[in-house]
Amino acid sequence: MPSAASQARSYRIPDLRSLCPWKASFNPNYDDASLGSSQWVLQYVHAAIPSKERIPFFEQKGSELLAAWTYPYADLEQLRTCCDFLNLLFVIDEVSECQGGRDAQATGATVLSTMKDATYDDGTVICKMVKDFKERLFPHIGPESHHRFIQEFERYLRTVTREAQLREEHTIPDLASYTHLRRGTSAALLCFELFSYLFKSELPNQVYHHPVLHELSFAADDMISWANDVYSYRLELSRGQPGSNVLSVLQQEMGVTLQDAADYVGLHFKELVAKYEAGKARMPSFGEDVDLLILQFYTLMECWVVGNIEWSFETGRYFGKDSAKVQATLIVELSVS
Repeated sequence: MPSAASQARSYRIPDLRSLCPWKASFNPNYDDASLGSSQWVLQYVHAAIPSKERIPFFEQKGSELLAAWTYPYADLEQLRTCCDFLNLLFVIDEVSECQGGRDAQATGATVLSTMKDATYDDGTVICKMVKDFKERLFPHIGPESHHRFIQEFERYLRTVTREAQLREEHTIPDLASYTHLRRGTSAALLCFELFSYLFKSELPNQVYHHPVLHELSFAADDMISWANDVYSYRLELSRGQPGSNVLSVLQQEMGVTLQDAADYVGLHFKELVAKYEAGKARMPSFGEDVDLLILQFYTLMECWVVGNIEWSFETGRYFGKDSAKVQATLIVELSVS
């Protein structure tokens, strides 16, 4: 970690909400969907996660709250599936953060084998969770969406393993490497893969693989990832794991202070919004029906960007009892006990 970070006692986060042009909304099915999903995940987390201080997040329905902010248009059954999915991702994330590279790779292998093979069962809690989730999602998506989902899940797991290796080596990557890595570990692109389930239609291959749509997806992913990093820095610092954060990467690469790095996040977020909006204007037409699907995909991504910001202040995950104060002042105190 750069020495400036250890000396800083606080930092001011950028006002990303004011830079975000999209309106947030909250899913009205939250209460009903979160109840079932919470009961489901709490069957498993105590056995799955070795670090008990990580359990309260699940008891407080943190994943379910994120689903309600990021999938506000989902019906009750869809939202329940989204809640379960985010619970699964947070469990994988929390488990892997307690592991080195080899163990994280083994966890990823369990997840991927269970996703791909209906007969696979290694008896682990993670395996059981994945099996449960598959039963909720896979019957409702087509073969192409199923393939895309597995492909993106595999990419996510590879980057989680790489992150664990870097953490074990006490290595902070350069910005270009981190950006590529973070587009996987954020799982945002993976969360976008629920599109066909939520909107009951698949993006045609010529749209799904179009370079402009890729640019838009990466811009949305980066907005989500960089926002998460600037909000989660205190939590990661308290866990002794600040290296997997763009604020640490920027301090190291640019030789700047923590505050300078946070300010840079705000500037870059503004650039990403402009890049995203310009990309939408460059996306060609594919006919009325397909263009409607593209607009729905934009909605999915934009709800994720703005919903992630709202959730970060509503959940106690990052700022605890100081959430309202941080939201008002934008000042994050770094006193870590």
